[in-house]
Amino acid sequence: MIRDFAATRLFLDAPLAEEAAVDLDARQANYLVNVLRMADGDEVLVFNGADGEWRARLTAAGKKSWRVIAVAETRPQTPRPDLHYLFAPLKQARLDYMVEKAVEMGAGRLRPVITRHTQVTRINPERMRANAVEAAEQCGILALPEIDAPLPLPDIIGAWEKTEGNRRLIFCDEGEEGADPVAVLAGLREADRGIRAALPLPGGERVGVRGLDPVERSARHPPLAVLIGPEGGFADDERKLLRSRPFVTAISLGPRILRADTAAVAALAVVQAVLGDWRSRG
Repeated sequence: MIRDFAATRLFLDAPLAEEAAVDLDARQANYLVNVLRMADGDEVLVFNGADGEWRARLTAAGKKSWRVIAVAETRPQTPRPDLHYLFAPLKQARLDYMVEKAVEMGAGRLRPVITRHTQVTRINPERMRANAVEAAEQCGILALPEIDAPLPLPDIIGAWEKTEGNRRLIFCDEGEEGADPVAVLAGLREADRGIRAALPLPGGERVGVRGLDPVERSARHPPLAVLIGPEGGFADDERKLLRSRPFVTAISLGPRILRADTAAVAALAVVQAVLGDWRSRG
């Protein structure tokens, strides 16, 4: 199916099905009618994070009221990406940017982490969700990310193996020197490939990873999480805690000191390119 990248996309917080009619709120109606100059009968793409993407017709519902009516499904619902993004909250403008870019880069769960040097300890989950929705509308994403409440770093790490299973945590460590992050992640990929190849299939036989179908390969790929620290970096005891855990892999993000929101884009890009959905999972 050919994607229509030029079409306007709109998130609707309502069930979607053929001929479903959804009233637009004032902000949505203003955007479509007054900003984009759309008229009665024009079409948009709509999604709700659960029922796929639909082609819908804009319809006047009164003097100043508008609704959309779902006409046909254009894409079935996709699952939420299984990539967790853990981050120290930032001041609002930079947090807005970070959330937007993390969603664009494929994060399926946003997990605020309170560290020793975190300057902001409270978040506005509704504002984070609004930024996530805007990113999804712009990027063709169908599944919105989960948004967690903030938790202290020691609590998250202490409970990791119990709550996260075999999920690997990629720790972006400003103190890591010299190691090429692509090489480090590629090493993880090769080690993981060998482990997966030795796993028995349901019938008991063993088969190389390339002998598995894409769904089976994906199911056998250990899930990932990425951790970015605050503007002031991690404290020494936090770095020691992280480096002591077998599920943690530390990587460098290069020779320059990056702002936390820039580091988010850099880290997610390299992880997606080497281990994530930017490459074949074979």
